[in-house]
Amino acid sequence: MGMEQIALSFEPSRRSYTVSELSGRIRGLLADQFTDIWVAGEISGCRMASSGHCYFTLKDEEAQMQCVCFRGAMRWLKFKPKDGVAVLARGSIDLYEARGQYQLIVEALEPQGHGALQFAFDQLKRKLAAEGLFDEARKRKLPKLPRRIGIVTSPAGAVIRDILNVLERRFPGLHVRLWPAMVQGEGSVEAVCRGIEYFSRSGWAQVLIVARGGGSLEDLWTFNEEPVARAIVACAVPVISAVGHETDFTIADFVADLRAPTPSAAAELVICTRQELLDSLAGCEKRMLQGFRYRLAMATRALHERGADRAVTALHRRIGRAQQRVDDFEYRLRECIRRTIEARRRRLETVTARLRALDLRVRFGQGRQRVQAADARLVQASRMRVARERARLEPAIAHLTQLSPLRILDRGYAIVLNEAGQAVKTPEQAPAGAEVSIRIARGSLAARVTRAEQT
Repeated sequence: MGMEQIALSFEPSRRSYTVSELSGRIRGLLADQFTDIWVAGEISGCRMASSGHCYFTLKDEEAQMQCVCFRGAMRWLKFKPKDGVAVLARGSIDLYEARGQYQLIVEALEPQGHGALQFAFDQLKRKLAAEGLFDEARKRKLPKLPRRIGIVTSPAGAVIRDILNVLERRFPGLHVRLWPAMVQGEGSVEAVCRGIEYFSRSGWAQVLIVARGGGSLEDLWTFNEEPVARAIVACAVPVISAVGHETDFTIADFVADLRAPTPSAAAELVICTRQELLDSLAGCEKRMLQGFRYRLAMATRALHERGADRAVTALHRRIGRAQQRVDDFEYRLRECIRRTIEARRRRLETVTARLRALDLRVRFGQGRQRVQAADARLVQASRMRVARERARLEPAIAHLTQLSPLRILDRGYAIVLNEAGQAVKTPEQAPAGAEVSIRIARGSLAARVTRAEQT
């Protein structure tokens, strides 16, 4: 029996991928391991594409990473990306197969540090101001005497207690409804917006107070968010912003119908005290009684005049009619005098014009004008004649110039003159040894004849 041969191969097995397959595998691994992560760095190379997507680079001292924020996520950013701003970017790692590079798909951006927060504040402030949301013309007046007041703030803490105490002291018996909302931290923006939208939608409140106690810029940041500002603008009832202390300013303060320096001040601004209302009513009552007394006195006086003073009234009427006739005569007399003066003025103007026409100075002036006009015509005729003669002379000058022997010299020819200054035409006029002068186009030459031959 023959032994079967077994093929042995010691080469390692190979597994090959296409570029697309390997990119897909790597993309899946990155997506599984790096989803919903936070990356800290500084923005550089920021650019906006026509599609609405934003592309930039996050970098630190030793490395950098490409990032993209798609148009849908751009609407929810606290601020627009800008070069040089330190941020925390939240998103997922993805692989862009066309270039074979990984990138961070950004879903949220948070500024790092107080300077970055101030930058985001200023950026949103400029944006909303450009839309006209800070204009005084769009802000509404508060109701004079609201009976139903809505409040959006935290149910815990001193803010709500201060507001309720001030309202109870100034005007007991008001209806107050509180929407409990977080005013700091994650989820606070949505909570405040829901409270504002509730009072806007329900129509229960006549005025709304959005309040929070004092704190740092980070603590008050909820009221610097664009969704809160737009919720205040869209609210159907007037809104009082009472956020922080008197020196604290937020975006909510600028878009609200009224800014209160403190939550307690908001309670004082929303309604007057009961005593102020009673004093106002007492003042109205006093002015009404004074008006009644005045009208009664005037009616009594009119009744007296119609009775006891009837004769005096008739006499005054007769005197008035006589004065009216005098006024009529005076008007007609003045009109007659005016017409006479106007006729005399027109006659005087006519005579003055005739005398002015006979004035010798005027006549001399007219003669001077005629002489000047004749001189001008003579000068013009002389100039025209000179121009005609020049036109006739210039062709003759040009013709003589063409016939000049000097023109022949310009073409390279020369004139030979003997010692007698005669033009040499034959060898006898300049024999060998004679000195001659050669005239060329741009000067002359001195020469001596070495040989003379007849041709």
